[in-house]
Amino acid sequence: QVQLVESGGGMVQPGGSLRLSCAASGFTFSNYDMTWVRQAPGKGPEWVSAISPRSTLKSYADSVKGRFTVSRDNAKNTLYLQMDSLKAEDTGLYYCARGFKVTSTGGQGTQVTVSS
Repeated sequence: QVQLVESGGGMVQPGGSLRLSCAASGFTFSNYDMTWVRQAPGKGPEWVSAISPRSTLKSYADSVKGRFTVSRDNAKNTLYLQMDSLKAEDTGLYYCARGFKVTSTGGQGTQVTVSS
């Protein structure tokens, strides 16, 4: 069955960095667009960044453009999100999902908290 396991979250001060990972299994990872989705406390899910199967197309929400970088390693079936210059408003539960610019939150997610 499809499994997406997120990791790498934590607590960081504003201006700090984190690198999230998403380990995929149960499907042919290299055939799928992938998206990072986040859900802030009390808000609905929003897509953060998306990437095409061969990494030729990457897209970012305006709120993270220039600060976040999405990448993938198809040989390792893993999706990444490098998050730099973190802000308090980046706080939330981060998920990975199959698809491009989707807002699915099926996995357990990884918590990111940006606070001084």
